[in-house]
Formats: sequence, structure tokens, C-alpha cells
Amino acid sequence: MGFLKRLWGYIATLFRRTAEGAMNPEIEIEQAINEARKRDQALRNQAAKVVAHRTQIESKMEKAADDVGEAREMAKQALLRAEKSKSAGDVEGIDKWTRTAQALAMKLQAAENNLGTLKTQYETAATQADKAKGAVQQNAMRVSELAAKRMELLGSLEAAKMQESVNKAVDSLSNTMEYDMPSLEKVEEKIEARKAQAMAKAELREATPAGAESELKEAINMVQADAKLEELKAELGLTN
Repeated sequence: MGFLKRLWGYIATLFRRTAEGAMNPEIEIEQAINEARKRDQALRNQAAKVVAHRTQIESKMEKAADDVGEAREMAKQALLRAEKSKSAGDVEGIDKWTRTAQALAMKLQAAENNLGTLKTQYETAATQADKAKGAVQQNAMRVSELAAKRMELLGSLEAAKMQESVNKAVDSLSNTMEYDMPSLEKVEEKIEARKAQAMAKAELREATPAGAESELKEAINMVQADAKLEELKAELGLTN
């Protein structure tokens, strides 16, 4: 069982390394930046919800504050009417406006409690919104850094491709010079071989009767040529 586990781990590692080696660096760079942009968009969507929640609480707080102010003002008015009824000896009015003032006081208390709860919620929501905006800003900077890094990596990749192309051309040129073109030593050997062969043929020719005859004829021709030159000198009066 342990052997099979080790074998499977070996196969998985070999496959991963083989797959990584086959990956195109340019495609990997694009995948990285695309993933970063997707995460950035998802973070922005979540942050927008957090900020929107804070904004909603702000609206509720404004309404709650208006309810508190309205309830307080109406309770005061009810108390003033009850006091006025008391001064007028209006027992029914006193009872009416006193009960109204009590109901408004309860409403005021409820409105103030609601406003207090909303203030607490707002403090939490505001803190969360600030954190969300900070996270968005940091991630935006990270995406910008990745975009700049992408340009740098693509430039390095192009430089690597160009250098590989140059290396291939140099290797091809070296191979051509080494295997296709004859060396100077070989050329020199061929020339020396041809010279030696020509000299050998000449030497062999001289050793034959035909060669000797040719040599004799050449000597006779030289003597005749010298005699002709002496004749011409005599005609010109150039004899010693």
C-alpha cells in the first residue's frame, strides 16, 4: 500500500513538472493578470455591498432623527395643551392631552432607542466600509503592480526569444562552417597533392625515350635561337 502511494506521488509530481514545462510563459502571464482582475472585481463588488449598507444605515438614521424630533415636538405640544386645559378647568381636555402626551413620550422613547441602535450599527458599518475601501485600494495597487510586472515579463520573454533565435543562428552557422565548408588545411593538402602528381608525371616523362627526345629538341631550339640572335646583332652592328 505504501509503495503504491509513493508511486502515485511520483507519477503526480512527474506529470505536474512535465505540464509546467510545457506551459507557454506568455499564456501563464495573461492567466495571472486575468485572475488578479477577476479577484479585484469580486472584491469591489463585496466592498460596494459593505459601503451600500453603511449608506442605508445613514438614511435610516436621518429618518429616525426626524421621528425623534417630531415625537419630541408633538409631546411638548400635548403637554402645553394639557397645561392650558388645566388653567381653563377643562378636566376632559386635561385627561385627553395628558394621555396624548404619554403616548407621544413612549413614541419618543422608542424613536430614541431606535436611533441609538442605528448609531451603533453605523459605527460598525463605517469601520467595515473604511476597511473595504482600504482593501480595494490595496488590491488596485497590486493589480497595477502586476500589470507593470506583466509588461516587464513580456519584454524579458521577447528578449529571451530573440536571444534564442540568435543562438540558433550562431549554432547553425558554426555547424555549417564545421561540416559543410572545407578547411584551409584540406585545401592546402589538395593543392600539394596536385603539385606532387604533376611533378611526378614530369619526372616520369623525362625518364622515357619520348621525354628525352623532347628535351633534346628543346636544347636544339635554344641553340638555334641563340644563333639567330647573333645574326641579328651582326646586322645591327652590335657584335663585340
